[in-house]
Amino acid sequence: MKRSAVRPSPLFLSLLAVTVAGAVLTLLDSAAAVTAGTVLFVLGGWAVSLCLHEFGHAIVAYRGGDYAVKGKGYLTLDIRRYTDPVFSIVLPLVLLAFGGIPLPGGAVWINHHALRDKRVESMVSLAGPLSNLVLGVLLALSVILFTPPVGLAAALSYLAAVQILAFVLNILPIPGLDGWGVIEPYMSYSAQQFGAKVRPWAPFVLFAVLIGFPTIAALFFDAAYSAFELIGGDRYLAAVGQGTFLFWR
Repeated sequence: MKRSAVRPSPLFLSLLAVTVAGAVLTLLDSAAAVTAGTVLFVLGGWAVSLCLHEFGHAIVAYRGGDYAVKGKGYLTLDIRRYTDPVFSIVLPLVLLAFGGIPLPGGAVWINHHALRDKRVESMVSLAGPLSNLVLGVLLALSVILFTPPVGLAAALSYLAAVQILAFVLNILPIPGLDGWGVIEPYMSYSAQQFGAKVRPWAPFVLFAVLIGFPTIAALFFDAAYSAFELIGGDRYLAAVGQGTFLFWR
């Protein structure tokens, strides 16, 4: 792969700058600054992770034979390139801000016929959730290794937990989610056809179930937070960060 194929866009770098600015604000000796910083850090960090998630799909596809992703701008990390701006950007940010649910963002359009084999197809789907897992581990480790002040530690921990929630959610073998894409290449033709038919609305049914059935939601969040603790995450700090982030509740 040529190095020139990957060119981070100014918008992506701006999102990174917003995230860093939020982190700096959490260090100030002011409750208002810590709250504003946490909101900026989590929303900015989540937007950055949406870009990295879709970039993960695209870079594996590029290496696997679909060179058209470069021309589509998927390797620029520009959040505007990843399909519909409402469903890819606005809706995930709103659901995170008001419901604490990390809705997977947009998607990159991959030419599966250009990919070398089924294993590459599977890895293309897996790359997105793995980016969330890696980010979650790195954020959790940053709290352990650097022991930042509590405001920043809580923000880091909550964003780490959100990444693990996104990983667990997106790896579910449900049409429309990446977990289905991982196993779909090895399915029968009829199963693939079924998945194609229900793909547009299956994720929304899942979110409706999580919102409408508290018992099921509790099981999901318990499983996700158990995974979060397995990577070294601090559930208490994450809860503090979530409380600060959702300050209007």
